[in-house]
Amino acid sequence: MEAGEDFGPWLARQLKLADMTQTELAQAVEVTRAAVSAWITGRATPRPETIERIARALNTDLATVHTRTTDTQAGLPVSWYHRPGHADGGRELGNAAAFAFDADVSVLARETCQNSLDERLTVNGQPVRVRYTLHELTGETLARFREAIQWDDLYPHYEVVRAQDQKVGRVIDAGLRDMYEHDRLVLLRVDDYNAAGLTGDDYDDGRFAAVVRRQLDSHKSGSSAGGSYGLGKATLWATSRLGLVLINSTLSEPHEGRTERRLIGRLDLPWRQVNGEVCAGPAWLGRPDPDSPGAKVARSWWADEETVEILHLARESGEPGTSFLIIGAHDVASLADDSSAPEGNETEDDDSIQRMHRRLVRALGKNFWAAMTGGGGRLPLLEASVRTLRNGADVIPEQRVDPSVTQPSRTRALKAFLGGTTVEQLTEAGQVAMTTVPLNLPLRGGGRTSQGEHRAVLLVTDAEDADGKPNRVVAMRGNRMTVRDTAVPGLPLSVNPFQAVLLAGEAAGSQAPFAAEAEEFLRAAEPPEHNKWGQTEELTLTYSSSAYRRINALTRETNAAIKTLVARPKKGPKPGGGRLARTLTVGATKKRKRLSAATMPVLEELDAQVLDDNAWQVTGEIRIPAGGHDWHLVPVAKFDVRSGPRPTVAWAELVGVDNCQVVDGTLRFSDGARSATFRGVTDPSTHAVRTSLSGLVVELRTGEGESLS
Repeated sequence: MEAGEDFGPWLARQLKLADMTQTELAQAVEVTRAAVSAWITGRATPRPETIERIARALNTDLATVHTRTTDTQAGLPVSWYHRPGHADGGRELGNAAAFAFDADVSVLARETCQNSLDERLTVNGQPVRVRYTLHELTGETLARFREAIQWDDLYPHYEVVRAQDQKVGRVIDAGLRDMYEHDRLVLLRVDDYNAAGLTGDDYDDGRFAAVVRRQLDSHKSGSSAGGSYGLGKATLWATSRLGLVLINSTLSEPHEGRTERRLIGRLDLPWRQVNGEVCAGPAWLGRPDPDSPGAKVARSWWADEETVEILHLARESGEPGTSFLIIGAHDVASLADDSSAPEGNETEDDDSIQRMHRRLVRALGKNFWAAMTGGGGRLPLLEASVRTLRNGADVIPEQRVDPSVTQPSRTRALKAFLGGTTVEQLTEAGQVAMTTVPLNLPLRGGGRTSQGEHRAVLLVTDAEDADGKPNRVVAMRGNRMTVRDTAVPGLPLSVNPFQAVLLAGEAAGSQAPFAAEAEEFLRAAEPPEHNKWGQTEELTLTYSSSAYRRINALTRETNAAIKTLVARPKKGPKPGGGRLARTLTVGATKKRKRLSAATMPVLEELDAQVLDDNAWQVTGEIRIPAGGHDWHLVPVAKFDVRSGPRPTVAWAELVGVDNCQVVDGTLRFSDGARSATFRGVTDPSTHAVRTSLSGLVVELRTGEGESLS
């Protein structure tokens, strides 16, 4: 049996809920007021026969008073409280935080799973388990659910909002039309287990208030936490076409002597006027707080098991964590963007639960494969699954996301690192090569010196088809969520397809120097989307305006180390040329006599491919001599012909990739750089012949028009 709340605090709250004084209770149970006061302060406890009279006075059953695991049903009922309009007439026409993200289930999966990772209980060493449940309600099941959430009280507010000529109004209108015209409502529930739960008071600082009451309150502890802006929780409400989320939390620390079935609902709507009452925006479903003005403000309440079942919020166990129920879930990503869609599914609508199921699985595998990977005797940080129901029956059974299926090569690399089976160089298929790359950490508050050199771990292994695009490097820090996924530029044509993983901060292991400092630095370098490291306001304010250059240096060191690990020994040319011989030639013309080979830039590597629009995409790597910043070079593309002058092809795009930038069509190199990479895409409208039937020559010309290579 669940341990109940102490009798005194429990009784005091029941008197408030029942709007009953201590004197009135004393008269009802035939004791003195002093006896009731002693019960409330904990100086005494009532006799069994007195407890029976207390139960009758509170209009509840005897078991409720004995167990004290729930409030009595007497007094103020659970209801909706709408925040009154501002006294100064101010209006908010929507929650700005919700507009920071698209209503995309892939974004939802990334933000909510990251939050669950941040709230994982680490004392038992177990992973946090996150389950996503899509549940489509229709017919009588839908009608019962609407009654449970007091839909008749909400509908007048929705009617007013849907008529507003604002984005929120249009979203609400679409949600109402979908529900009434198709007689369906999609619920998306996010459950986590072995997590902290929404601990703390309803109003004071704590997890509960940060999520339910406030905006832009991250309330994250620990440098490895993924979130730092307090925006991620807004994706829950952004994913709801009705702006409505219900919450059931099991706490890791008791509140009011309780841990299970702490319920609250929050509705996010814009300013509105309904039946003469002006509402500021948000509303809450809860028990009216007797201590609030007019006993109107809704606070969380301790629900019984029947209530959580009716609200589709029943949890599978008493393990700590939180369940978020998104009502009216939808996905804005179009079918054209759904690369996981099976062929022949043209009739599937954008908000089909099967499609949302696939996209959730794909997003979890892409962003959290590393967190779901264990090895070397260590459990993974995360387990994730998705299931889909219709009126309580399985449509797609629970599907656990397997990182070895979604990201086989990268999972193999991380397992080798955790298990200590990496090698220094790749000599056989299936091996994982490991090295470290430096990240020089700046001092907080600025300064020329560094606080130390962190050594991030770089892993490289052969790519497999299931990984997606090859020759990429993904980067992450302590919570092992993918932050950055980029192509490695300037690779030789001869490299075998590979995948690389960069583990920085606490992800590099407890032995990595300055891991905590690197974690803090990189966290400050992440934008709200947590999809890259670069210059942010937080980074500038905490460190300096030039701190981002340390990340650029880390990127250069990482790419250079990857090229070293994947490089193959150079061999002499074979008769007939290589595989690009028919389509790619690197031209060579006369060189300036006053220059020696040691003082000239050299185009060492050139990679090319034909794009879908028949444009050539060329990536070139240039070796730069000392003092190379003085060179101003112009890449010139020409068609290769057997006789006569080569037709020049115009660039549709010409950009510097590494250690150079393009200024007025000219390459300018960074100071001290010994190599640089550029990328160009030709303009197909300037092609003299069909791309598939031609070869291409790329020349480097000086500002004076002389060709170097």
